[in-house]
Amino acid sequence: MSTNSEPTFDFFADKLLFKLQVTLAADKAAVDSVVQRIMECIRAKDCAAGKESEIELALSEALANAVVHGAKSDASKIVECDIACDTNRSLLIVVRDPGDGFDPASIPSPVVGENLFSGHGRGVYLITQLMDEVKFLKNGTEIHMIKR
Repeated sequence: MSTNSEPTFDFFADKLLFKLQVTLAADKAAVDSVVQRIMECIRAKDCAAGKESEIELALSEALANAVVHGAKSDASKIVECDIACDTNRSLLIVVRDPGDGFDPASIPSPVVGENLFSGHGRGVYLITQLMDEVKFLKNGTEIHMIKR
């Protein structure tokens, strides 16, 4: 996990197979249907084939975090999601929220001590475990995830 301000991904933006831009109201009820539609596009374009389950869970967690924590579940606010697949079949997902941000390093590990029994706090951990590269930018209001 990185918190650098500049992305340094090995992703070929000049060689895209497809790019998708999605916006959604910051309503938790909207997340599942948006994730399903995005995953249909990813499957149809055969990006990161065989890794769809990991992508789906990471995307769902990132959007849910953006809605709940970033936009405070205020349906008048908008969460943005950009998805791109390059000719190497690598997938880039960017999720942006209108919140104040956060420091990912300040989130306690959900796999140690009392945190094992917590009912929340696993989203960022899951994302970093499921995706090949993860960066938090713009004070944590933007997450970039790559799956190869």
